[in-house]
Amino acid sequence: MFVISLYNLKGGVGKTTSCVNFAYMASKDGYKTLLWDIDPQGASSFYFKAVPIIKGSSKKIIEKTIAIKSAIVPTNYTGLDIIPADISARKLDILLEENSGAQKQLKSILKDLSSIYDFIFIDCPPGVSTVANNIFYVSDAVLMPVVPTMLSKRTYDQIKAYFIDKEIELGKLMCFFSMVEIRKKMHNDIMHLLYQEKNFFEHYIPYLSDIEKMGIKNAPVEVFAPLSFACQSYRALWNNIKEGILD
Repeated sequence: MFVISLYNLKGGVGKTTSCVNFAYMASKDGYKTLLWDIDPQGASSFYFKAVPIIKGSSKKIIEKTIAIKSAIVPTNYTGLDIIPADISARKLDILLEENSGAQKQLKSILKDLSSIYDFIFIDCPPGVSTVANNIFYVSDAVLMPVVPTMLSKRTYDQIKAYFIDKEIELGKLMCFFSMVEIRKKMHNDIMHLLYQEKNFFEHYIPYLSDIEKMGIKNAPVEVFAPLSFACQSYRALWNNIKEGILD
């Protein structure tokens, strides 16, 4: 079982759309896949038309008053399940801060799924938080979408420094460019600069209308636009990621 979290310090960078597409593509490749949506906004859950089957499930999973398996619901796609977000996810920071062993607890919770899933994707809320810190600990890879602007470069530098300060394995941090407008000189310049960091994947996600249509179609891009450039971009990046984490 390989745990991948999708994270960024800020919102609006393509985190959730990437999480949804990667999870779908993993299942399409034959891997048994789970997406755990712990972002209170619940965008991943919205894309899959998924609703919680247990009230307050996020909080109850962490408290271990319910088994994580009981909160899992199937999607419309073979091999892909989801734990939908619910409003109790807003209180996870408080709950984790009160529990000094939360990191090990999360690891134990996910370990219960190791015989069921090949991949677990976690859609994290934005920001530096106790939740994020705990997710970093249990993740095998932290995928971070980066829009190629100076502010996003600053964000990347901050997260990299945070990993070093908290002694989180820096090799977990794997980045890719998102919402790229390749005709913009600034985007090209920032990408050229950050590619020197060596932890950015070669393939990137352009800014495309087909990705925005996910909110209308309530589906991953490959479902409703399999021949589109958006789909080709996500597929190339997912293959790039698989090579990076499975080698």
